[in-house]
Amino acid sequence: MFKRLFITKSIPGLMAETVDDSHGLKRTLTAFGLVGLGIGAIIGAGLFVRTAAAAANNAGPAVTIGFVIAGIGCALAGLCYAEFASMIPVSGSAYTYSYATMGEMVAWIIGWDLVLEYALGAATVSIAWSEYLNKLLGYFDMKVPYELCHSPFEVLRNGGGEVIAHGIINIPALFIVFLLSLLLIRGARESSLVNAIIVITKVSIVILFIVFGWSFIRPENHTPFIPEPSIFVDDQGVSHNFGGILGILGAAGVVFFAFIGFDAVSTAAQETKNPKKAMPIGILGSLAICTILYILFSYVLTGVATLEDFRTAGKEASVTFAIQTYMTGYGWLAKLVTVAILAGFSSVILVMLFGQSRVFYSMSRDGLVPGIFSDVHPKFRTPYKSNLLFFLFVGLFACFVPQDIVGDMTSIGTLFAFLLVSAGVWIMRVKSPELPRQFKTPFVPLVPILGIIICGAMIFGLGWANWMRLLIWMAIGFVLYFTYGIRKSKLNNEIKNKSNNQ
Repeated sequence: MFKRLFITKSIPGLMAETVDDSHGLKRTLTAFGLVGLGIGAIIGAGLFVRTAAAAANNAGPAVTIGFVIAGIGCALAGLCYAEFASMIPVSGSAYTYSYATMGEMVAWIIGWDLVLEYALGAATVSIAWSEYLNKLLGYFDMKVPYELCHSPFEVLRNGGGEVIAHGIINIPALFIVFLLSLLLIRGARESSLVNAIIVITKVSIVILFIVFGWSFIRPENHTPFIPEPSIFVDDQGVSHNFGGILGILGAAGVVFFAFIGFDAVSTAAQETKNPKKAMPIGILGSLAICTILYILFSYVLTGVATLEDFRTAGKEASVTFAIQTYMTGYGWLAKLVTVAILAGFSSVILVMLFGQSRVFYSMSRDGLVPGIFSDVHPKFRTPYKSNLLFFLFVGLFACFVPQDIVGDMTSIGTLFAFLLVSAGVWIMRVKSPELPRQFKTPFVPLVPILGIIICGAMIFGLGWANWMRLLIWMAIGFVLYFTYGIRKSKLNNEIKNKSNNQ
């Protein structure tokens, strides 16, 4: 029994699965398309919403240092992802890599964990999309009532702290998830084209904010750059370590959400032309571009607006608030930013939903989850049933769970995945040094070890509440694996049948 838990898939076996594509996914993506896919997933709620949240709750102006730490952790993990993607260009991302290196049970753990990254990531961003939709509607003197765009666990208070409205359901969040799920069913090429248009738009807006906002930076907003350590209690009654090393680590864990997405590139391996060459370019290229933009953006935003703005008036819409309040003469930019943010959020949701369906596509082909997740549309050749099922799952979280909770669960799930991929590269270098690698992670085992340490530190910074959520989620996953996955596993059943026939 114990051996069955850690049985691994051979690299030749994994590659053989991609040879017959007549009933599989359609290869349409190029290296340029993958870079766009990565940027589409990376620049979104993390930058426009989580930056303000991390500044308000954790680090103040030092959120910029949080971005540096998160960027270093992602760069280290990205180098490991790039090696795996060039060596095993198969759909499934960290799940597939873990199956080849650490065995089936670890692969199941990471596949289940990726639901936190992709599905809950999509839910988090759809909630942010809903917030900014109301901001856009406000320009036309319209709005969605608070009750219909917030979860039942959220309340609206007046200046005196009195509750004046209760959330019921987040309908706009559900709407955007449904619309993008339909687009994904239509096909990867169509989704990639829409994503590319959105990416060009939102990167242009980010650059405009950095360029025009630089002259409005006020030095007093960056003083002290690293606040003294203290405890901050937000308006929902949640305590946060603010300032000092713990505050910066907490900020890094929060804004780490802004980097998730580059690994979603690796889920598109079986829909990519020449994946061994294109995958490393897509992963590392998108990560490099976004890290530079993030550091500059967070520095400008915390210099233009005050800490109190992020905690009270600005909140989710802090970017537009900062422009309207402090950048005189740039009201047009605030409106443009709102439109670009809505479009940007849409591309993030699109890529998250894409990545989730492709991970479960691989798990279904291995027998670990039901076959419905690998059913391919006869015309579009996309896992359409999986897209519809995850629309329902993501929609439930988007409608009924507050953004901060799903956002932090996404971050801790992603960090855990990065930690295992970093370990996997080191294991494969020892276990199978002879395998061809078109891209090699430099300085192994130093880079994987540093990746493990930094990702572990950010997990630590997210606090015990998120550790408990992760443990509960993993416990549910173990129950499903031992009651269904291990019994239906194709690899385990093949080996069992061979041993019975001998």
